[in-house]
Amino acid sequence: MTDTNLTAVLYAKDDMRLEDQPVPEPGPGEVLLEMQQVGICGSDVHYWTHGQIGHFVVKAPMVLGHEASGVVSKLGAGVLNIKVGDRVAIEPGVPCRICNYCKTGRYNLCLDMKFCATPPYHGNLTRYYVHAADFCFKLPDHVTFEEGALLEPLSVAVHACNRAGLSLGNTVLICGAGPIGLVNILTAKAKGASTVCVTDIDEARLKKAKEIGADYVIKINSKDPLVAAQAIEETVGDKVDISIECSGAAQSIQTAICATKSGGVVVLVGLGQDTVELPIVNAAIREVDIRGIFRYVNCYPTALAMVASGRVNVKPLITHRFKLEESLQAFEAAKRGEGIKIMIKCNK
Repeated sequence: MTDTNLTAVLYAKDDMRLEDQPVPEPGPGEVLLEMQQVGICGSDVHYWTHGQIGHFVVKAPMVLGHEASGVVSKLGAGVLNIKVGDRVAIEPGVPCRICNYCKTGRYNLCLDMKFCATPPYHGNLTRYYVHAADFCFKLPDHVTFEEGALLEPLSVAVHACNRAGLSLGNTVLICGAGPIGLVNILTAKAKGASTVCVTDIDEARLKKAKEIGADYVIKINSKDPLVAAQAIEETVGDKVDISIECSGAAQSIQTAICATKSGGVVVLVGLGQDTVELPIVNAAIREVDIRGIFRYVNCYPTALAMVASGRVNVKPLITHRFKLEESLQAFEAAKRGEGIKIMIKCNK
């Protein structure tokens, strides 16, 4: 194997292989990228260990990876927004641009979305990768490639806070202190939240949440959502204005609804089982809005500005670093739940 374009390919459940692939050619409106950093997301691990997420099933070999940054190495026809040598963050979802969702600015809901490492579309855990130029965002010189890759999960938090209508002075509950919960802490604080309370069942995650800016952390011991909600209210001093649920656990969603003020908002970020039982009358008679999010939309520029300005520091989230040749070891570490964010260096 010459290793011109070493690539991590998922063939089936528990079958990921490193293999050399041809270097692709960019088409019109596309750029060839020499990949630099790719973060491992929980969805990557889930595809590797289960072979599917919901109705997205790995039916053919698929390249993994979607939290990424790279250097532009070749331009396709008509590309004007970036040039060869530019350092870029890669927004991994490319919509059709012509449907009603795209035309009205909600392109994340596009039914024709081509999203990296979501079957049947390939990801970018590889040496060279082709992507739409208008979904590549130029990084300032002082923003690292690792920070560029982390704009992907940070954009999820930006979208969640936007959907919540989070503004200056709000009190916020974040359920779940995994990577997405942590970027929501950073984003909520950057957008002016006066108080951020974080819940989890893991002490180490709560410790990290406190380190990066959470005002209060609560370890959930009771399986009763009303008991958990009462603990949150006693800690914060009142019910919260906004709850951002990042675990997907049914009990946690129930807690979020019960802990939110009348007239407040609950945003569902974490994805768990398809059907869960909710205290819907509690939410209805108190006018608690329950809103979902799907990835992000028009959030990369904001996420980049937050990092570039120094308002948000994502560097403490990176706990492990591997080379592309060590991808299997990196995924094994992620599967074991080690650290927070694992980064893979793709260039030689």
